[in-house]
Order: sequence, then C-alpha cells, then structure tokens
Amino acid sequence: MELEHRTWVAAVRLAVSASIAAVIFAIAVSSLGDVPHAAIVLPVIIVAFAASWIRTGRLREQPMAHAGKAHQRALPIA
Repeated sequence: MELEHRTWVAAVRLAVSASIAAVIFAIAVSSLGDVPHAAIVLPVIIVAFAASWIRTGRLREQPMAHAGKAHQRALPIA
C-alpha cells in the first residue's frame, strides 16, 4: 500500500511541475509573437511524456525481457 501512495504522490508532483513549466513555456513563446498553438502544446506533451517515463523508472527496465516473458506465457503447452 505504501508503494501505491508514493507512486500517487510522485505522479501529482510531476503533474504540478509539468504544468508550471508548461505555463512558463507558453508565456515565453507567446511573447515572441503570433505562435501556433501546436508549437506550444507539442513540446509540452513530449517533455511531460519523457519526464513521466524517467520518473517511473521505465527507462531502467529492459523491455525485451518483459516482452519475452509475456510471449512465453501466451504460448499453449503442447
């Protein structure tokens, strides 16, 4: 249960940090002139996604090892 609580706390902290950074980025880019909304939103999405992967430790895992185990479980026993 403690791990789940820590995960939620980390997720909320990350969301708040990403939101604050997005606001600062949006204000800075908007001050440059008429900028399309996609030029503001897409970098925020990419950075937030990358930050969540780093924060949750998914970059440290070996994805092929997990995929192999899942594939082995899915095979029927002959």
